[in-house]
Amino acid sequence: MAQETTATAEGSRSTAASEIRRHELAAFLRHRREHIAPEQVGLPRGRRRRTPGLRREEVAQLAAVGVTWYTWLEQARDIQVSVQVLDALARTLMLDPSERSHLFQLAGAVDPTPATTCPSVTPALRAVLEQLEPYPACLQNSRYDILAYNRTYGMLLCDLDAVPPEDRNCMILSYTHDEWRSSIVHLEQTQRLMAARFRASMAGHLAEPAWKMLLKRLRTESPQFCEAWDRHEVVAHRTKRKEFLNRHVGRILVDHTDLWLSPEVGPRMVTYVPADEESRERLEKLHAISLKGRGELRAQPPQAGSRRTTH
Repeated sequence: MAQETTATAEGSRSTAASEIRRHELAAFLRHRREHIAPEQVGLPRGRRRRTPGLRREEVAQLAAVGVTWYTWLEQARDIQVSVQVLDALARTLMLDPSERSHLFQLAGAVDPTPATTCPSVTPALRAVLEQLEPYPACLQNSRYDILAYNRTYGMLLCDLDAVPPEDRNCMILSYTHDEWRSSIVHLEQTQRLMAARFRASMAGHLAEPAWKMLLKRLRTESPQFCEAWDRHEVVAHRTKRKEFLNRHVGRILVDHTDLWLSPEVGPRMVTYVPADEESRERLEKLHAISLKGRGELRAQPPQAGSRRTTH
């Protein structure tokens, strides 16, 4: 009897907490909606607008959700909200990283996009990345999100600083980013191997929204990925010798090493060490270019027969 009473009390507290979160979520959405001017999202203001900021139907249209459903959300109705919808609302309402995190917390969901900050990326690890220069190095998680990188890596792969944080993923870049793809010497072989490694890695994350959203995006945006994925190939090893074409210094041959940061498969430091003297000299030159500043870098014409890199 005592156990039943305890379970009932816990259930009541859980229900109450859920209701509070729904009302907080509704208030947060209304507040953000009312503080976005129509001009900010490309909509005309019009003379008869009485609602401060955006109307509910405008938010629903921009986020590609039903007006009634979004209205229920702002009314704190007990409805299910997918991470895809939360992602669309965060973009529509122009939430910054802190606001986006708050939105997902109120909805009781896990944000599936790569974080711009990550607990694995400590100041000490950033210092290690810098000390490895001129050798390219980065930190990745098991989903291939690029969490941090040094200057040489940032120029080796493409202008990585110019890539939005949510797109800094080796799978996305290898299948959809033209400059990244053009820098891979053996593109088809690399793509096929990455798809097979991604399938092997995903086996332990099949129910996680972030992995499912990444897979859906790859299948939607890349016919080449669909072809490779449908082969159902699975491999766990990684090619150790990499060959790249960098648009600033030309062909580079490197040996790839993974340094795992935890006992389990998870975050790792990826390093590229030159495999010959010519590659070493070219990496040193690339590092020197990176120190000159982005303004000078963009003013330089590309060298003939040179491009960029990949994971």
